[in-house]
Amino acid sequence: MIEPHELGKIGEDLAVDYLIKKGYQILERNWRSGHKEIDIIALNDDDVLIIVEVKTRKSDDFGEPDIAVGITKQRMLIWAADAYVRYKNLDVDVRFDIISIVISDAEPEIEHIEDAFISPLRGV
Repeated sequence: MIEPHELGKIGEDLAVDYLIKKGYQILERNWRSGHKEIDIIALNDDDVLIIVEVKTRKSDDFGEPDIAVGITKQRMLIWAADAYVRYKNLDVDVRFDIISIVISDAEPEIEHIEDAFISPLRGV
């Protein structure tokens, strides 16, 4: 049986491979600011900073994994993204994506939700 932490790591690895195949440049994995964490920080061809939350499940019996990214998690991601942009002194557009992965006995199902939510912070 796969432990939840292992499942999350497998999902993040799949998400990174998926993003690289789409032409994204991976800048950071599991970047932390205090207790806030961003799973993946990437840059796309348009030089947009992509903040990616990866949600992985063994099945979608209880709904798609992306529904687990509620308002509290969105706020944490926004605050962490703001900290990253300030720390790196970047002047870029920021987009928040969710990659939802269901790993069952079959091939993993990957759904990439671009612009999953919008930050109310100016510039982030």
